[in-house]
Amino acid sequence: MIDTPTTLNMLDVLRKIVQEVSTARDLHTALSIVVRRVRKAMNTDVCSVYLMDSRQERYVLMNTLGLNAAAVGVASLAPSEGLVGYVGQREEPINLDDAPLHPRFRYLPETGEERYHSFLGVPIIHQRRAMGVLVVQQIERRKFDEGEEAFLVTIAAQLAAVLAHAQLIGSLKITPGQHQEMLRFEGLPASPGAAIGKARVIMPPADLDSVPDRECEDIDEEKVIFLAALKAVRDDIRAVGLKLANRVSAQEQALFDAYIQMLDEDSLGAEVLKHIEEGQWAQGALAFVVKRHVKYLEKVEDSYLRERAADIRDLGRRVLSYLQAGGEAPREYEDNTLLVGEELSPALLGEVPKEKLAGLITVKGSSNSHLAILARAMGIPVVMGLTDLPFAQLEGQLLVLDGYRGQVITHPDELLRRQYEEFIEEDRALSEALEAEAGLPCITRDGHRVPLLLNTGLAADHARALAYGAEGVGLYRTEVQFMMADRFPSELEQVNLYRQQLSAFAPREVIMRTLDIGGDKPLPYFPIEEDNPCLGWRGIRFTLDHPEIFLTQVRAMLRASEGLDNLRILLPMISSVREVEEARALIRRAWVELRQNEGLRIAKPLVGAMIEVPAAIFQIRALSERVDYLSVGSNDLTQYMLAVDRDNPRVARLYSGYHPSVLQVLAKIAADSHAARLPVSICGELAGDPAGAVLLLGMGYQNLSMNLASLPRVKAAIRRVTISQARELLARVLKCASTDQVVGHLSVFMGELGLGWLSGPKS
Repeated sequence: MIDTPTTLNMLDVLRKIVQEVSTARDLHTALSIVVRRVRKAMNTDVCSVYLMDSRQERYVLMNTLGLNAAAVGVASLAPSEGLVGYVGQREEPINLDDAPLHPRFRYLPETGEERYHSFLGVPIIHQRRAMGVLVVQQIERRKFDEGEEAFLVTIAAQLAAVLAHAQLIGSLKITPGQHQEMLRFEGLPASPGAAIGKARVIMPPADLDSVPDRECEDIDEEKVIFLAALKAVRDDIRAVGLKLANRVSAQEQALFDAYIQMLDEDSLGAEVLKHIEEGQWAQGALAFVVKRHVKYLEKVEDSYLRERAADIRDLGRRVLSYLQAGGEAPREYEDNTLLVGEELSPALLGEVPKEKLAGLITVKGSSNSHLAILARAMGIPVVMGLTDLPFAQLEGQLLVLDGYRGQVITHPDELLRRQYEEFIEEDRALSEALEAEAGLPCITRDGHRVPLLLNTGLAADHARALAYGAEGVGLYRTEVQFMMADRFPSELEQVNLYRQQLSAFAPREVIMRTLDIGGDKPLPYFPIEEDNPCLGWRGIRFTLDHPEIFLTQVRAMLRASEGLDNLRILLPMISSVREVEEARALIRRAWVELRQNEGLRIAKPLVGAMIEVPAAIFQIRALSERVDYLSVGSNDLTQYMLAVDRDNPRVARLYSGYHPSVLQVLAKIAADSHAARLPVSICGELAGDPAGAVLLLGMGYQNLSMNLASLPRVKAAIRRVTISQARELLARVLKCASTDQVVGHLSVFMGELGLGWLSGPKS
């Protein structure tokens, strides 16, 4: 009986092989381990690894145990040749009991494989690309059983990750002297723009995990040392904030005030001092407190709150750096610097001279991070969430950063560099041209007016929004204030904040969304744990279950609107008419009580429902009898329609507002709303994309709401088209069967109208 992994402990064998391969000193050693251990585990005569040489477009024999060793690096097959090429072409295992009889068999005399009949080959695939083929062969004529095939498939999947890493760090050179291959890394676009520059890798200033536990000898001295380090970091942060004072708005600069408050002796500092008083030395007390806060925040599902963990970790590292060595030495930066790191601190934006910083690249993070918020305000392109990026090996390398697509390209060839250089120059000229027409009205060429509204929350810049022609606020995210606080904000605190927003845009309308937390947005002081938070207790579901919170917020909105009368209330995550009826009853109750009991003269606000849950799509007629307007939340609706978490780098590429199903649904919502005589607007990334805005115009959306940076580009696109052109484009696009076809139609359309310069790079 042949000993195979089905009779041996397959998992144990796999574990040992994976462990050995992952600790191998180089790729050659890793391949040797694989062929040796697999041949022994499967008790076969031959085990070989063939890798794809992208320059030659051939599978090259890279390691073997059983074939002639002299054939390594010499024997090769094109994808159309032999059984190895056949496995790579089909991207599935090929299992034969007599390989020479197969029509695709090709004999390579240098390998000495004429004796072997049984053949099992499995592809080595990483991110849909065949990187090679793993083969076992045997003299005996037999088919390998299902257990053996499954074992080899599993080994190939593990080997794919090793090969991918080797390729990333430049050690996968199949042909001697082979140039490093140009590689694209997919991440998340956090701030638009493109840049070419040299990587400057930023490592953490100090390691909180390496601080040992130690009792202190003098508690008072440790407290003095800690308070001095705390003050030094506060001074550093304050200096950075002052440097950025002329480059960001007051709201964005307030982020640095928040950091200083975190470092206050009565906040994070107080907790550390408490542990010092209990006998811990300053470094150990700091590490304990910071890691405890980070551990809690990293468990939170909501991406915004998770990003706060990075802020606290960075502040802790900075304080630890002062405790260990008196702070970091000043860094020097060259022109067109691309800062690269696992996590980057917002404070770095003030440390690098404006004229030298070209862009930011991080392994972790998302568009909700404070770093991304500040970078967008400053016009710095950013890509985040590059989970596969070997950032530590990139120091000094020339990189291309594409903040439109969320890509980073290493070792760009001359053609690609020229394309991006041309685009960056066009983008700069475009920004200047758009600034010149920012104050012009948003009217199509045939005289149709399209109001553009602002999406805002933490980082609103009222002056710039009004200068760009924003005609109000289409989405004000009230939950941001709740997330930043350490308790539920009082009614008066909410009144003051809402009054600022309403006053800044009066008499233009401001649509305030009621509290959209719960599920994937739990508050630090009101944690919610669920197995599937995105489908859980969130939005209107949470606030209806807590009418005391809902009524307090609604009263604050109504009080803030007195004398202004530009408030509109929006209900999030509506999935049934009953939710609307209950919410409207509470809103009416608050309005009546304020008028009758307190004598406030407040206009009754319009109330709308967000269409972001698929169930609401089919209830528009019923909703029209209960709300005054609809607002489509295209980001969440797309996410729910496609079952894609857009903040997950592994599947983010599947998220697209241009998916045919998404466009069909958006067109249906607009048509059904018009049939019910119900005003309908849309907010989200699609509305902020020039081509997407043209499609939405063709669908009949009356208002488009977007982030501040998108306003000038969308306005430029709308001012250059007619309604009939937008409708004709929509008709063509709605016939498409794939996202690629939709994007192709849009590219042609934008180019024919001379609007191609409003899209991202064409490479």
